[in-house]
Amino acid sequence: MRLRHKPWAKEKIEQHPQYVVAKPESFKGMWHEAFEKDQPLHIEVGTGKGQFITGMAKANPDINYIGIELYDSVIVAALDRLIEADLPNLKLLNVNAAELDKYFTKNDVSRVYLNFSDPWPKYRHEKRRLTYKDFLKLYEDILINGGEIHFKTDNQGLFEYSLMSFSAYGLLLKYVSLDFHNSGYEGNIMTEYEQKFSEQGNRIYRCEVKYQNE
Repeated sequence: MRLRHKPWAKEKIEQHPQYVVAKPESFKGMWHEAFEKDQPLHIEVGTGKGQFITGMAKANPDINYIGIELYDSVIVAALDRLIEADLPNLKLLNVNAAELDKYFTKNDVSRVYLNFSDPWPKYRHEKRRLTYKDFLKLYEDILINGGEIHFKTDNQGLFEYSLMSFSAYGLLLKYVSLDFHNSGYEGNIMTEYEQKFSEQGNRIYRCEVKYQNE
């Protein structure tokens, strides 16, 4: 993804701590205190411009959501969506997903969403893929027992790699679709990339996997 630098983005983020949590480490183990209601927490790693996470929060008021995005020039678009929607069950974090354990602890999160992550196709970049085993351990360390990962991509190579990575880690494959938009699945909320790629005729892949540590 090519980013357009927005020099004003950091200042705008700092002006809205009610939406983009300024010191997320202070809520570690106590995320219920960041929301109006104590509800299950789902996070999206790599939330981009926020179309998916905002749609999910609107559709599921009985769940709390956090969208995580590293780049401030991207997360400001998600912030704009959240300011407009003013959803009490959605927060944003402008942090590095590789450091999730700084902000969450065991049992904080019920589900992790990975949507259209960077495929990092070169072998030497394998460790950067969000479905690499080190990331799977990171998610396990913050999820409830039996927590889930829901993964969508248009990249067949990344999807095949991820299925193998999930299986090797011992995750239970609950749902796998090789052509998600023609699967009859109801209630799908699309990301910006998903909408763009599907309109171009690209096939969308999706799976749901569960940690077997109950």
